[in-house]
Amino acid sequence: MDFPGALRESRIRRRLSQLDLALRAGTTQRHLSFIESGRSVPGRDMVVRLAESLELPLRERNELLLAAGYAPAYPESSLDAPVLAPVRTAIDHILRGHLPYPAIVVDRRGDLIAANTAFDLITEGAAPELTGPGTNVYRLALHPDGVAPRIRNLAEWARHILARLHHLAELRDELTGYVPELEPSAGQLGFAVPLQLQSSHGELHLMTTVTTFATAVDVTLAELKLEAFLPADAATAQALSTAAAQTASAAAGQAPGNM
Repeated sequence: MDFPGALRESRIRRRLSQLDLALRAGTTQRHLSFIESGRSVPGRDMVVRLAESLELPLRERNELLLAAGYAPAYPESSLDAPVLAPVRTAIDHILRGHLPYPAIVVDRRGDLIAANTAFDLITEGAAPELTGPGTNVYRLALHPDGVAPRIRNLAEWARHILARLHHLAELRDELTGYVPELEPSAGQLGFAVPLQLQSSHGELHLMTTVTTFATAVDVTLAELKLEAFLPADAATAQALSTAAAQTASAAAGQAPGNM
């Protein structure tokens, strides 16, 4: 798509008028109209301002710059790059700090970057090829050989996951084929959709939160998401604490000094 079309599509997708966007970007509606019609060619700074005003993800800002004929403004580093070493340290610290509750870090596709040991309670029984770094956590959740058979409210939870995959049409189509054609519960869902999961420590009721690096200026970092699982009731909190204590005890028993 050419730049005028890409800009117009992004503006409309965010339900902004030309006047709204022009005011945000510090220009006039007339100038913006000329840009969208191709009658005016914006400078690089103007493209950056428009992308920022549209609050586009960094990847889309780079794409808009490329469409306008300019080099990308935001780097996309490998997570193994030295420049992101502090990020890897921070991720490890956050994951450990969230124990005894499960937590994971995923990229924009939902591929697993890292997880803490408590996440093993969620993945128990899943096919090995669906678990571990590099595998897709959304596929793990909904695949019949993954976590899905143990999810008590699979219909509601599947819809919750699929709603997050608007930018991944191919993956969404695949996972939709795994979702049972069931109506969501007619009962009161409460303040959040919980994950109701059978486990070796009983039925777990879990809420999730998603955290991002809000001030990131690197595409890779901006697209990382920390998803943390929190107990929705006291019984789940106790079960997670017990499971974590058992895992820690087993790890201590396997330490070289105890062998």
